[in-house]
Amino acid sequence: MSGVSPASSVFRSALRALKTAQCRPELVLTEIPAPARLAPFSVALAADLFESPLPPHAHQAFAGGDQPDIMPEELATGRFILLHDPAGSPVWGGDFRVVTYIRARLEPEMGQDALLGSVAWTWLVEALEENGASYSRAGGTATRVLSENFGSLEDREDNIDIELRASWTPTSDDFGRHLEAWTHMVCSFGGLPPLPEGVTALPRRRLT
Repeated sequence: MSGVSPASSVFRSALRALKTAQCRPELVLTEIPAPARLAPFSVALAADLFESPLPPHAHQAFAGGDQPDIMPEELATGRFILLHDPAGSPVWGGDFRVVTYIRARLEPEMGQDALLGSVAWTWLVEALEENGASYSRAGGTATRVLSENFGSLEDREDNIDIELRASWTPTSDDFGRHLEAWTHMVCSFGGLPPLPEGVTALPRRRLT
């Protein structure tokens, strides 16, 4: 992770903490350009979750922005952004803020579940708690997106996606735990076990 330059010593420590995070082999994390106007310091990661681990050569090609010829089924995607303002923010209630996004495709019957949004939010809360990622001021929005096809595309199947946009303020400097918790959420959205006890996996669907 390159972070930003010049970076405060506190933010450099945060970047080192992120590098300690462990994630499943089916998940590919790639650093992407971070938003420049949200905070003086920021780093952003993209996550792509596949049904099976990528071969080493395909993993390297994908991380480099290329699309390998043969890819496992993609189950979910997401973005993880860590913001830092040394002056602190009254809105955040601290000097760091995590901003995230996750998207996965659903089976049509699952997309009609009225409790879907609350289930998605439960995954976030449980993932943070189970990974010991202490936080405050968490908030988020769960959205179901229906894509219908018409005209020359009407023979394509309509799609329903679930999207979760969430943010929270870390209350400790163990940022690796926050990243690990978030990767667990991505895996939950993609339907990969293990899941928190009592939570049902989303049916696996291809994103494209």
